[in-house]
Amino acid sequence: MRYSILEIDNNSSTIKEVLSLRYCPSLEIDKKKFVVDDFVPEEKPNYLQYIENSISSVIENEVNEQHISMALSGGVDSVLVMALLRKTMPDIKIDAISLKFADSVDETGIATNIANKFNAEHHIISIENFLEDLPKAISIVKMPFWDTHWFHIVKTASKFSTTLVSGDGGDELFGGYTFRYKKFLTNFTSNMTPLDKTKLYLECHQRDWVPDQTELFGLNANFSWNEIYSKIIPYFDNSLSPLDQVFLADINGKLLYNWIPLNSSFNKFFNLKPITPILSKELMVYAPHLKNSIKYDINNNVGKIPLREILAKHISPKLITPNKQGFSVNTVNLWNSYGKKICEYYLDNARIVNDKWISKDWIKKSLKKLDEKPDVRYINKFLGLLAFEIWYRIFITKEMNPNTKLSI
Repeated sequence: MRYSILEIDNNSSTIKEVLSLRYCPSLEIDKKKFVVDDFVPEEKPNYLQYIENSISSVIENEVNEQHISMALSGGVDSVLVMALLRKTMPDIKIDAISLKFADSVDETGIATNIANKFNAEHHIISIENFLEDLPKAISIVKMPFWDTHWFHIVKTASKFSTTLVSGDGGDELFGGYTFRYKKFLTNFTSNMTPLDKTKLYLECHQRDWVPDQTELFGLNANFSWNEIYSKIIPYFDNSLSPLDQVFLADINGKLLYNWIPLNSSFNKFFNLKPITPILSKELMVYAPHLKNSIKYDINNNVGKIPLREILAKHISPKLITPNKQGFSVNTVNLWNSYGKKICEYYLDNARIVNDKWISKDWIKKSLKKLDEKPDVRYINKFLGLLAFEIWYRIFITKEMNPNTKLSI
């Protein structure tokens, strides 16, 4: 045997969490975890001016080059940062970068209009096979995540500048996950226990797990939903309002335990200095204390209201798509074009199956189910298993070259 079982045992929690939550709360991170006291509502007079000044201050103090790169999706967060960047530094050269995924919703036209308005050079990166560079991306982040779109942003940004500005954090700090809030609040009842609320919260993340999740894992994984629940329950076992509990769980989820670690790894690999004005230390302390009604309009199901109101001072709301998807790939179409064949190839004699981490029967049964009817939940799960298998071959069996291209 070319590897020790201890190597994978040390990562077993990581694997179960990533395949159930798409983030890893067991991960050791540099950022401070948010706690209940951080979300106790406080009166915040002149909060719009405070938020705008804070974002502008970060730009003024941290952008020290005359040529920078910027990730531009065309959504509220990145456009607001772009507007304040241009206002604060009118002469700086900006190379704006957007991603265009094959057979997915194309919102780069919006980004182009924004780039033109703020005199930025716009680069649209067209990605035909989203999975092609997955081994390289996984070798950099050293974790089995399949959604590594930031790899493409950073790789391109490094060609133009040593600084990359982005609008990360708006959804978590200012209530952007409206689909989740609506579903949670619609199904919430006042007699729910913390465990009930935890299960409801995970029901609002259905694309991250499958109904037969327990059958997915092999004997060595020793999977238990209770182990997953234990990571989430503290966010719902407190005196916060139900919506603020969701905010608390969200900000301690993908932001802290997926995006920030992954993005930091990519930024470091490509020698880029990241600047995220919305995620400033100042706003990460200030924003959670804003009343949730300031951030989210429950009647109209609209979030990020403070950011929208600030942005309206600088640009017509008509230039922004109301339901912006951001850098998002259509995984059903990806499955039909590349994903199915790539997954079948790498999972046919999967090391993660041979070593009893994943069930061969589940793979066989679920592939047959997908042949009969596409289901985005199962497709996403197969992409997660593909990432796990690639990670396993790179770091455990050490048989895969990170420069391997996944193609058909």
